[in-house]
Amino acid sequence: MPNAQEPRKTAKTWQTMVDSNQALLLRKTGQDVGYWAGQARSAGIQNDAQLRAWMRDEHGVTGYAQYAVSWELFGYPDFMLRDADELIEGQYANHPQLRPIADAILAWASATEGVEIQMRKGYVSLHSPRRKFAQVTRTTNTAVDVTLRLDTQRLESAALDASGLDAAAGGRLETVKVRADDAFDHRVRLTSADQVDEELLQILAGALEQNR
Repeated sequence: MPNAQEPRKTAKTWQTMVDSNQALLLRKTGQDVGYWAGQARSAGIQNDAQLRAWMRDEHGVTGYAQYAVSWELFGYPDFMLRDADELIEGQYANHPQLRPIADAILAWASATEGVEIQMRKGYVSLHSPRRKFAQVTRTTNTAVDVTLRLDTQRLESAALDASGLDAAAGGRLETVKVRADDAFDHRVRLTSADQVDEELLQILAGALEQNR
């Protein structure tokens, strides 16, 4: 297991999403967030619900591009302005005994080429250059869940194949019930940092490889 004291990659926060949504708005409409905020003010938009309906119905702008304008007009939630350290400290402030679990997984992510760490208010997401492949969440007072985008019928990692899946996971890999459009239907539940072992790291490596 990687040393938790090794230098870490710089974890990204919500600013990454802010920048991405603003860029998406510009690509979709040819106008930046300042333009759209000005147009919404001129149209008398007073709240987020009005803004979303106005952008969708009158301008055909939907999804994440709307968030860029909403945040510009009505402000950013406080947690979106915090840095990465503040976000993870907040996640485990009342459950310090679980923090070493997250730290051990982040040490692996920091030491693994091609993994990007993104901090959120309630979880940490791990991304390949292509897309998100794992999420680390304190889900109970005694456990941290690692949820995975993992196709057990099509494991591409040399370190993990379908026949060895249960053994490699130490019997901990579970299938979870999710929405039809949610690809994160497997998890490993962890209750101590000792469980962030070579078996778990093979699972994470397999999910990363599938989602490159």
